[in-house]
Amino acid sequence: MNIGILLKEGPYNHQASDTAYKFAEAAIKKGHKVDAVFLYNDGVTNVTKHMDPPQDDRDIARRWNELGKEHGVEVLACIAASKRRGINDDVIIDGAEITGLGTLTDIAIRNDRLVTFGD
Repeated sequence: MNIGILLKEGPYNHQASDTAYKFAEAAIKKGHKVDAVFLYNDGVTNVTKHMDPPQDDRDIARRWNELGKEHGVEVLACIAASKRRGINDDVIIDGAEITGLGTLTDIAIRNDRLVTFGD
């Protein structure tokens, strides 16, 4: 099964980021293809380089980066949501991309499922 993920919440203040990541990991482990993760609303903050979590905490931005590199998952941030939060190409992690909301429609069309995390 091909799966797209929509993540609408930021890291560390809501469980959605962790749950979406764990879902993607589990789906890949079961043999499914996670095509893309589209970050919307506060979800765009999941891919900023500004995160510097303590040593004993999880590094959410690094997780998304590694998921993209290791499994070919596109990590995409909505341009409108990014602009509202001061996020641009200079501050996002390697492997992530800022794109238009129309890309979310494409993800929904080309995949068997679009799973949403966050309110």
